[in-house]
Amino acid sequence: MDSAVEVMRAGPACHALNHHYEACKLLAYPDPASPLFAALRRAGFDPYNMPAIPTPFAKLSGAPWTIGWSDTLDVRVGRVITQSEADVRYARRLARDFEPPAREAVHVPVSQCQWDAIVSTVYNTGPGGRGRDGILYLADGRPSTFLRKLNAGDYAGAADELPKWVRAGGQVFKGLQRRRHATRLVFLGWPVRKAIEAGEAAFR
Repeated sequence: MDSAVEVMRAGPACHALNHHYEACKLLAYPDPASPLFAALRRAGFDPYNMPAIPTPFAKLSGAPWTIGWSDTLDVRVGRVITQSEADVRYARRLARDFEPPAREAVHVPVSQCQWDAIVSTVYNTGPGGRGRDGILYLADGRPSTFLRKLNAGDYAGAADELPKWVRAGGQVFKGLQRRRHATRLVFLGWPVRKAIEAGEAAFR
């Protein structure tokens, strides 16, 4: 852990990226990469507005179920929360589950915009390890290419790794392409709003 990173906190650019790309849903919904989500869409249902699952789809997995600002902790079908609850859950999980792994993993000085880009990506992909790939660690526990380049001081190379993280469930998602494009630009010092606009323009 770099001593400067130890005291850093997610700033406005991190929150702007997360809130723009995650969107807040107050009713629990199936993961967009899940079989249930795809089947509901094909059948003409809105997966984001399903207080109960129709019987023909009951055996399909929607995991991980999600609510609020893409929070997957303690979520079940039909759960409803308030906007205030969503905001509290977001702040709590960001500080507890996503910033600490980033602090532990990053061993070089980073700017606030770089830190915001890193934490936002960790929030989206997870830190990784323990059987799951994330922006910091691969499923087998090895450091990701992003983290290796970052800790080697290759900031430009690390930035160029971000656009590669555009798959969920083996599929490339345009929303992830937009997000990674914007996050890379924030990492490189762009104002967050201009970065988001550039991401939208690059992947219409």
